[in-house]
Amino acid sequence: MNRTLRRLNGWIFAALVLLGAGAIGYLSAHHDHVADWTYGSRVSMSPETRAVLAKLDGPVDIVSYASPQGDLRQTIAAVMQRYQQAKPDLHLSFVDPQKDPAAMRNLGITVDGELILQYRHREQRLDTLTERSLTDAMERLVRGNDRIVAFVTGDGERRADGDANADLGTFVQQLEHSGMRAVPLNFSQVTAVPDHTDLVVLASPQAALSAGAVKALIDYLGKGGNVLWLADPGNQDPSLQPLADALGVRVLPGELVDASAAATGLKDPRMIVLGDYPLSDITRGFTLTTLFPEVAPLAEVSKQDWQIVPFLRSSPQASTQTLDGSQANALKGPLDFGFALSRLSPSPNKSEQRIVMIGNGDFLSNSYLGNGGNRALGERIFDWLLGDDALINMPPRGAPDRVLMVSQGELNVLSIAYIVVVPLLLLIIGGVIAWRRRRA
Repeated sequence: MNRTLRRLNGWIFAALVLLGAGAIGYLSAHHDHVADWTYGSRVSMSPETRAVLAKLDGPVDIVSYASPQGDLRQTIAAVMQRYQQAKPDLHLSFVDPQKDPAAMRNLGITVDGELILQYRHREQRLDTLTERSLTDAMERLVRGNDRIVAFVTGDGERRADGDANADLGTFVQQLEHSGMRAVPLNFSQVTAVPDHTDLVVLASPQAALSAGAVKALIDYLGKGGNVLWLADPGNQDPSLQPLADALGVRVLPGELVDASAAATGLKDPRMIVLGDYPLSDITRGFTLTTLFPEVAPLAEVSKQDWQIVPFLRSSPQASTQTLDGSQANALKGPLDFGFALSRLSPSPNKSEQRIVMIGNGDFLSNSYLGNGGNRALGERIFDWLLGDDALINMPPRGAPDRVLMVSQGELNVLSIAYIVVVPLLLLIIGGVIAWRRRRA
């Protein structure tokens, strides 16, 4: 009897195992669940990519001109599967480029596997498939047409294509990946800002602008143009006074110093560190720390038809000093050094005109761009100025989990564990094994 019960129990156990395996197989075939426990979901899809996909509120069609030979199609389909999990109305199809070479030449297809993305009659092309390039292409689809950003040149301004420490080359190169096109604007060669310019950037001119250049900028303002003005301490150029008067703002003399910067490990009090920001469309939800070296304070001096919103402000411990270090007649903080200006646009082509004025240009320079949230703040400023409000709250780019953040106490514990505890544990285990062998 006992033998029969044991056999019956064995058969029941085997049946339950088979039933469980079948249930697992059925569920895995009909339900797909992927979990990524890495910080920022690096091995699946970045938060920025998910945010871009969320901004695409309609179907996206992707056509890949990939040859059926080899495994290129399988590779492309595997990459796109992750995107389709986050956006089910993303459709992928393949076309064999060898079937109609003439049609491929007309389309300009030159690379096996080249992709054409279509969204709301907008189109982007990709010949290299990575998450970064694909996300950039989708961000350009959200943005629409490439935005023309004209950088004033010829008067010692920071260069948009330069690689010197003070230039903006690294930042501008990243902007171009997301759908902005930087062009030079030299008023010795043109008398007005060209039509279809979406934004003019005046980045810390070192020489006085000509009267014609200032008139061209004011005329551009009068037509509803958007402007980013980066002013550094000591650059109170009288030639730009008409532009400042048109905005109702002023660059105050001297520069900001903040003794509380020493608490963050900075020895130079001219380095202004911000972690809190006045509420504005640019800084809403922004919590990253930014660094601004050598800042000129700004002030609203007259009431115009502009709505002026401060979005960069020093701490109460800050004050001004002259460029030679004197604090005579110093102004006490908090002091504003970043203004966002807006008004109803005089142009019938857009509803709102936007200006940003900042008393520092170094925070976007090649030297300081990588500090904290400088790059992310710069991207928000450009998105706001260009009217791409849907992109302002995008998560910052990067892979933060590449850095291991450990406190000094945790580092001490790890050091003791690996230097003392682990070797001691190995010695104990070795001694126990040797003792047992001797007894045997």
